[in-house]
Amino acid sequence: MNENQMRLHAVVEGRVQGVGFRYFTQERAVFLGLTGWVRNRWDGTVEVVAEGPQADIEILLKALQRGPRAGTTQNVKFDWLEATGEFSSFRIRQTE
Repeated sequence: MNENQMRLHAVVEGRVQGVGFRYFTQERAVFLGLTGWVRNRWDGTVEVVAEGPQADIEILLKALQRGPRAGTTQNVKFDWLEATGEFSSFRIRQTE
């Protein structure tokens, strides 16, 4: 695995459910060539795990902070981790 590969784990707070936030995230991640997943959580937040080149993940992070037009992002809590390479695509997962 390329050493500049990173993993982002993010939890997005605000008006982020019922506004297309998961589809917005998936569309941008796929465009950037990232792998991982996005899902709604029962507490009203959206959780994102994305792997790929750090520069591309930083672009995704900026998109998460902005959010889709219909939503409002209040806060994005995130951690940088080592990529594991376990994903082959970027998908929407079930709420957990």
